[in-house]
Amino acid sequence: MKVKRLIDIILSLIGLILLSPIFLILIIAIKLESKGPVLFKQKRIGINKTHFNILKFRTMRIDTPKDTPTHLLENPDQYITKMGKFLRKTSLDELPQIWNIFMGQMSIIGPRPALWNQYDLIDERDKYGANNVLPGLTGWAQINGRDELSIEVKAKLDGEYVEKISIGMDVKCFIGTIVSVLKSDGVVEGGTGTTAKKEIASSKESVSK
Repeated sequence: MKVKRLIDIILSLIGLILLSPIFLILIIAIKLESKGPVLFKQKRIGINKTHFNILKFRTMRIDTPKDTPTHLLENPDQYITKMGKFLRKTSLDELPQIWNIFMGQMSIIGPRPALWNQYDLIDERDKYGANNVLPGLTGWAQINGRDELSIEVKAKLDGEYVEKISIGMDVKCFIGTIVSVLKSDGVVEGGTGTTAKKEIASSKESVSK
């Protein structure tokens, strides 16, 4: 794990330096299109179920309901900015998390950090010990379905990663992520995917009972 952390520090520092021109361009583009802060902070679950603020480039208007996954919003398209759609499609909105990695709150590879109120996902991950490692910028679940996965399947894949965690596994996830991003695999916006629609229907059913 010490080697993994050292790799995270070195690569995140290199990333912050090399990507600084892209950061500047995106910051200007976000500010020109809409009012509000450039960065979006959100409370997430870290290692051993501690809390930390994940950083993203803001992709939605400032009046968007807080702590609600995009696919559970009634009409998410009304909140996502034009620049935001581009950032999400290319996953560039995740770039500020390089700072989270550098600070030791995240790793490059690991289970994606759950929202603090995604209790079902957190509980499911407990079964596999997936809450006991640093969350990642990307991971095994992200290259095997991403947003299209059900909570149960996502947690199980996170558990598989924890069980097989190694430098080799991280390299496999890293390469798989590049391929997935280029193909936009598994990206579901506004509940357009099958799994997302089921989650919305289940959520509404629970409220009505």
